[in-house]
Amino acid sequence: MSRFTGTDTYVATDDLMMAVNAAITLERPLLIKGEPGTGKTMLALEVAKALQRPLIQWHVKSTSKAQQGLYEYDAVSRLRDSQLGQDRVHDIANYIKRGPLWEAFEADAPAVVLIDEIDKADIEFPNDLLRELDRMEFYVYETQRLVAARHRPAIIITSNNEKELPDAFLRRCFFHYIRFPDKETMERIVDVHYPGIKKSLLREALEAFFEIRDVPGLKKKPSTSELLDWLKLLMAEDIPAEVLHSKDSHKIVPPLHGALLKNEQDVHLFERLVFMSRRKG
Repeated sequence: MSRFTGTDTYVATDDLMMAVNAAITLERPLLIKGEPGTGKTMLALEVAKALQRPLIQWHVKSTSKAQQGLYEYDAVSRLRDSQLGQDRVHDIANYIKRGPLWEAFEADAPAVVLIDEIDKADIEFPNDLLRELDRMEFYVYETQRLVAARHRPAIIITSNNEKELPDAFLRRCFFHYIRFPDKETMERIVDVHYPGIKKSLLREALEAFFEIRDVPGLKKKPSTSELLDWLKLLMAEDIPAEVLHSKDSHKIVPPLHGALLKNEQDVHLFERLVFMSRRKG
């Protein structure tokens, strides 16, 4: 059995790799939590790439229903076709739309299924999937057909903790929380995306980034993806490293900080704290 050991474009910690492989071995869904922007969604893409498996994505919305993961029956189209005298109306299978789990169950090779942001949906959504995820099969009542998985897919489920997930659902998952990367891990992540970045710029940028994240009372802490956006802008504008630790009182927040701080309360809070610390200094 092939094992996930990370990829050239995704820095996976040892405990994350262990979690992925444990979930595959146990044949359980892998439930991934962590701050937004820590690479939860990207993990499924990279696991599929590393294991050379097809990837099937299901991005959950607040209006999503578990049934949509299996199939949907388009009764409206069938009614319209019957009014127009279409021949296809006699075969109900023409109006069954396969969902992502059906696609995965009938894939020619074991797939990786991403169920992204499961906590966005109704509280009953996870429980409504329990039977299908356990048995790897479901029944299509309109065509009286049982759809069973040819190969058991690896299922990766992400959550941003917007809602508590039901205990019955949690019992069936292998759980892993992606901790926010420390400076050393962050350097490795940046090196994957921007191998040519100047060391002095990276050092000062990381200093400023973690200083912002440490501000108490921040409404939204900047994430890994936002750091990467910021570094891209700093390099594009050719901002020198020394500007990032300027003692000029008129330059309290770092240049292009709009990539990191996403609301005016956080900008004002950061400005006040830096101004106060410089006055004390």
